[in-house]
Amino acid sequence: MDINDLRSIYTLLAFVTFVGIIWWAYSAKRKRSFDEAARSVLDDDAPGAEKK
Repeated sequence: MDINDLRSIYTLLAFVTFVGIIWWAYSAKRKRSFDEAARSVLDDDAPGAEKK
């Protein structure tokens, strides 16, 4: 096994990790939590909170 084999294995592992992250991010299970996180930024402050 030489350095080029290690580079090939590393590239394959990086690609599999990338595809796994993309699959996780776009899975239907995550949609609700991502939508809630997106809306939380736009939600108003709690009633009675002072604005400075």
